Amino acid sequence: MPDDNPANNSPPESYTYAKAGVSIDAGNALVKAIGPLVKATARPGATSELGGFGGFFDPKAAGYKDPLLVAANDGVGTKLKLAIDHDRHDSVGIDLVAMCVNDLIVQGAEPLFFLDYFATGKLETGIAERVVAGIAEGCLTAGCALIGGETAEMPGMYAPGDYDLAGFCVGAVERGEQLTGDKVAPGQVLLGLASSGVHSNGYSLVRRLAEDKGWKLNRPALFDPDRLLIDHLIEPTRIYVKSLLPAIRSGRIAACAHITGGGLLENIPRVLPEGAHAVVDADGWQQPRLMAFLQGQGNIEPEEMARTFNCGVGMVLVVEPGDVDALTAELTAAGETVVRVGEIVAGDKGCTVRGSAGTWSAKADWEASHLG
Repeated sequence: MPDDNPANNSPPESYTYAKAGVSIDAGNALVKAIGPLVKATARPGATSELGGFGGFFDPKAAGYKDPLLVAANDGVGTKLKLAIDHDRHDSVGIDLVAMCVNDLIVQGAEPLFFLDYFATGKLETGIAERVVAGIAEGCLTAGCALIGGETAEMPGMYAPGDYDLAGFCVGAVERGEQLTGDKVAPGQVLLGLASSGVHSNGYSLVRRLAEDKGWKLNRPALFDPDRLLIDHLIEPTRIYVKSLLPAIRSGRIAACAHITGGGLLENIPRVLPEGAHAVVDADGWQQPRLMAFLQGQGNIEPEEMARTFNCGVGMVLVVEPGDVDALTAELTAAGETVVRVGEIVAGDKGCTVRGSAGTWSAKADWEASHLG
């Protein structure tokens, strides 16, 4: 029998990518919007043009003769949730770059170029542009070119408003000038460069404290009435590249450790040879107010602080005693806050962090050790 229902005779629906939740036009608009930001990061060896299937970099044009390439990749972690929940998208791109380039400089490598990956359920061009603007700013601070990236719009993979970031960076160091830890020896001094805050590690604990303690993040911090607590917590990771590169190239730094996940205890041993043990004296610098706040709010033991947060020290250098004064002056002139935080002694490869009663709110003298 013929079908008398006109609805059943209608042509089948024509599907499009847009109906599935992906906007090609939005992606194209983003590429166009961030073009000037990307071009601003151009440096010798890179043109920073977008639109191809890959980005080129010429190490020879960057001045290298026999370079070793060093690669690093990282993300921002759950700090992104703070950025998303409190509309603080402008600086997490700096964090993304910092986590990668700081891992390169500790190996003596100059960051050359950077690529990013931005993934979300629905592309919000304004938010994405703010994030990429932060990435470009981080690249400018580090002196590396943003030569490409990928924006992925994946409906159903992310909750509304959520996104994730990944960064990839390649650096170079002339053969024979890389930092491997082989020059580290007992008797050398540990210098610390101040962090800008929590950086990009430990935020699962920070967010748990915020929830359990009912923090009002959009109100002034208890320890700083002139600034909102969220602004303290979202402060971007410090980039140490330009201040450290001249000192590293001068040959006066035996090793560097980027203090990330695992804190002072677990990161310093990563750059030590067998037979070298780092002893960190927590009495050597004043605990930042933000760190004291986190510790007090969570009743966190000093040992746990030393393996979770940077505790105010984002980078640790291993240097000869005779170079301490000159390097301190040079790095201070370059904008760093430098403190003497310990020494290298003979012993099992590892690190011990110790403090006196009263340091980091301890009721008695304390120490924590990690071998590895």
